[in-house]
Amino acid sequence: MTLLDVSIVNVALPSIQQGLDAPAAALSWVVSGYALTFGLVLVPAGRLGDDRGRSRMFLLGLGAFTVASALAGFAMTPLWLVIARLLQGVAGGLLNPQVLGLMQQLFHGRERGKAFGLFGAVVGISTAIGPLLGGLIIQLAGQENGWRWVFFVNLPIGVAAVLYGLKVLPRDGAREQSRSLDLVGVLLLGGGLLCLLLPLVEQEGGAPWFLLIVAVVLLALFVAWEHWYRVRGHSPLVNLRLLKIRSYSFGATLGLLYFAGFTSIFFVLAVYFQRGLGYSALQVGLALTPFAVGSAVASALGGRIVYRMGRRLVIIGLAAALLGLLATDLLLAMHPGEAAGLVTALPLLVAGIGSGLVISPNQTVTLSEIDAAHGGTAAGVQQTGQRIGSAVGTAAASGLFFGTLTTSGFDAAISDGLIVSVGFVTAALVVALAEVFLLRRPADPSAGG
Repeated sequence: MTLLDVSIVNVALPSIQQGLDAPAAALSWVVSGYALTFGLVLVPAGRLGDDRGRSRMFLLGLGAFTVASALAGFAMTPLWLVIARLLQGVAGGLLNPQVLGLMQQLFHGRERGKAFGLFGAVVGISTAIGPLLGGLIIQLAGQENGWRWVFFVNLPIGVAAVLYGLKVLPRDGAREQSRSLDLVGVLLLGGGLLCLLLPLVEQEGGAPWFLLIVAVVLLALFVAWEHWYRVRGHSPLVNLRLLKIRSYSFGATLGLLYFAGFTSIFFVLAVYFQRGLGYSALQVGLALTPFAVGSAVASALGGRIVYRMGRRLVIIGLAAALLGLLATDLLLAMHPGEAAGLVTALPLLVAGIGSGLVISPNQTVTLSEIDAAHGGTAAGVQQTGQRIGSAVGTAAASGLFFGTLTTSGFDAAISDGLIVSVGFVTAALVVALAEVFLLRRPADPSAGG
């Protein structure tokens, strides 16, 4: 639900505009506000899960997400909907780190790889199939009120998941001592991420770009504060010594770069298919389905073999994703017209297979040497990097895409937009190669806990 709601709302924007008479600024915040608050709470949420119990925080986040979805579906004004989306983002950010934290806690060795494989399949399917599911819902429920069912569909799923979670999730044990949350660290990190993400997710809203300078200052202060706080014998929000673990620091950097390319793929292709070729929302979703299928199958497979291949499997995945993207760009440069969705099916399938061999295996290797007690915090930091990467990649791709569109048309714009994805995936491949070939042999992901 939380990952679907990143992409599913994009195809519902025309329906929201018609149903609520929403201005462009409100529509922008319906999309970007969710991504913003989602990214802001990931790290504190991971720390809360580590300290106060992951099952408890998971169920709290899941319940809050379900309630926020109901509020969004019943929205009577654009402002109401925007506030509900902000709350949805907070709930999603609270829930997500607990998933990886629980995997660290409950699974070890090969079983952990399988669990991360299923998680990667969920990521790939949710991201790619969002436009398809959104298009189906709008088509079935009608243009004027179809957008409401994009949110209402979460209600039965959320209620069932809460009840099932109460039954199967492990009970949180009593903590020996309650650690303070490091409120100064929370404020510095939250302020820094807000100043970093706001100009990226709000390009059309005209957010001041000088906030990026403020972000650098606040994040530098955060690092200094965390070091000082730990030296004084307290428990910091983020233990910066995590970054000294090579598999974690390399993997987190790789994930940031890959998600910058991975997310921007869907943005530029969706705009090109819908606006450039006149595809319906449903047709756009169908055109992106090969990527989702390839990603789901490869993620499940990758989770089973990553313990043997380590980061080398990620390199294979990155190479396949890069090959698929380059082939997609080449085929679209031949101007296939309305047949573009069919022509790009095979290269998008290859790119999806590559993506499935990147996301879950990288999660497994990156968190392999992290102590389970810090699994939620480490996952929160890693996922925050992915959210930053997504925002940077989408901002770069959309800027180049629309900049080219004004002068050269859709065919040139899609080529330039895909170049951004190719660039970031190439950078991720370089990072993976650097770890494997330039440094000592990576740790066995089946070890650690």
